[in-house]
Amino acid sequence: MKHFSLFVILFTSLQLLSNNIDTTEITKTGFGFGGLPVVTYSTDLGLQYGALANIYHYGNGDIYPGYYHSLYLEASMYTKGSGIFRAFYDTKYLIKDIRTSFDLCYLPDQALDFYGFNGYQAIYNKNWETDKHTDYRTRMFYKHKRNITRIKADFQGKTNVKNIHWSAGIQFQNYEINSVDIERLNKGKSAEKILPDTATLYHKYRDWGIITDNEAKGGFFTTLKAGLVYDTRNNEPNPMKGLWSEVVVSQTVNTDFYFTGFAATHRQYFTIVEKKLSFAYRIGYQGIIAGNAPFYCLPTVMYTFTRSSNSDGMGGSKTVRGMLRNRVVGQGMTLGNAELRWKFARFTFKNQNVYLALSSFVDYGQVVVDYSFDKSKVPPGEYSSYFKNTKDTPHITYGGGFRIALNENFIIAADAGVPLNKQDGDMGMYIGLNWLF
Repeated sequence: MKHFSLFVILFTSLQLLSNNIDTTEITKTGFGFGGLPVVTYSTDLGLQYGALANIYHYGNGDIYPGYYHSLYLEASMYTKGSGIFRAFYDTKYLIKDIRTSFDLCYLPDQALDFYGFNGYQAIYNKNWETDKHTDYRTRMFYKHKRNITRIKADFQGKTNVKNIHWSAGIQFQNYEINSVDIERLNKGKSAEKILPDTATLYHKYRDWGIITDNEAKGGFFTTLKAGLVYDTRNNEPNPMKGLWSEVVVSQTVNTDFYFTGFAATHRQYFTIVEKKLSFAYRIGYQGIIAGNAPFYCLPTVMYTFTRSSNSDGMGGSKTVRGMLRNRVVGQGMTLGNAELRWKFARFTFKNQNVYLALSSFVDYGQVVVDYSFDKSKVPPGEYSSYFKNTKDTPHITYGGGFRIALNENFIIAADAGVPLNKQDGDMGMYIGLNWLF
């Protein structure tokens, strides 16, 4: 009730503020800037500190709310080693008639979520990571270490067919995989918060041969992708109407693995009340259609273009909100989102166009093609604690969100989601940027 009361006070205050500020929208010219400090705390990862910023160049304003150039910068770090370091540049005007984006990032993660494969076939036991429970093992039981260094370039251009664009890209990515560095995470901890140095799910999968030796430590990959996009959106950051559909094929290789990925995604937007209320939905399929992918590449969600540094799924802020991150991992996965978006206030403040919005959503994810692996080395006495011999069923969450948008493009986002099934977790809360799609 306390959180609900605070939300009502915030909502009412913002509504009153908007009623007393100029509501005449201005056309932005020159440079625009949006920034946000990053300060959070995790018992195990430590204090997170840093900042993110997005710089836009609108030129003389003739294409506003479109922009000529966008540069996104983020640097945030947990004191125990996790973080995001990223520079992302996007423009339609560097190369004539071709949209170009470049992405350079380093993503160290000391405790990446890992729950096994094929959704509900992998049993999630919350008690094993709950330090107050008698069955407690370690808060890191469903975690492993993963550091990613990534460089990529994406291109998109027009075809001879109206609203259909070609897409192509190249990506170089290095994965460093290991077990959680317990010694590092335990530095400075009080006695009651010390993490036990015990086997995690990653260790057990290695011992059982489910994670093989040649994939256990990661590797360097090169990925080429190509696709087609059909796009009739009226406004890219938050469309009120139109379609955005795409198909993309990728080829990924390194010295030990090669695999072909395929993704198809359809998004549609409907205006219910002009400039105020809209309905949007997204459905899609992601899968490995040829070759053999290492376990740490399976969660990757693929699009022709994305602003997000995080391409993990399914579960979390960018796919199925409220579900545990990487809870749904398989050879082929489907995704669905349905969302109502209400822009309840528009005004200008200190020469910035601002809108405030609320949303309600239902999200879905499911493994439809199982990832095959050998379970013959799993001890019979432990099998039923880790695996169920059933097909995956839909993972569904529901929730709501709040947005503060500056000049239509820089959008501060807050979402909270709740899963219907406790096997998917209890609740997820996320602070970030942009609408989900």
